[in-house]
Amino acid sequence: MRKIMDAMASHAFFAGSFDPFTLGHLDLVRRSVALFGRVTVGVAHDPAKRGHFSVIERIELARASLAGLSGVAVVEVAGLAVAGARAAGADVLVRGVRSGTDFDYEIAMARTNRDLSGLDTVLLVPEGEYAHVSSTLVRQIAAHGGDASRFVPPPVAAALARKESRP
Repeated sequence: MRKIMDAMASHAFFAGSFDPFTLGHLDLVRRSVALFGRVTVGVAHDPAKRGHFSVIERIELARASLAGLSGVAVVEVAGLAVAGARAAGADVLVRGVRSGTDFDYEIAMARTNRDLSGLDTVLLVPEGEYAHVSSTLVRQIAAHGGDASRFVPPPVAAALARKESRP
């Protein structure tokens, strides 16, 4: 399989809001590195949305969560993911799909991204233990005083605890 992927692409771009970065995201990055050799994680910045964490915090948390994983870079994406992928020199997009709803959305996005840029999208299914984990779920648990640490890397768990303990 690796030889097939080597012939197709060697640098994947994985974009998202990552608000916050979860163990499901970490799983997808690890498997993308194994498939492609290099992965750039593009942390999306949408000025129209107020995130739980600022874009700078999300970039720092993604970097801390991915520390020690070779072949991975984290960058900010201020516009379209395909523009970020092109700027990073990536030749394929990676997206995760947890359910049929995700699949339907991602198929439409993959077609649009290919029309815009010529880049293909590889859809990865997360490990079963992460299939239900989403950033939204993590934010809701943390906002209601719950312990979301089993769903996020340690740097994110610490940041959530700090943020939720503020008066």
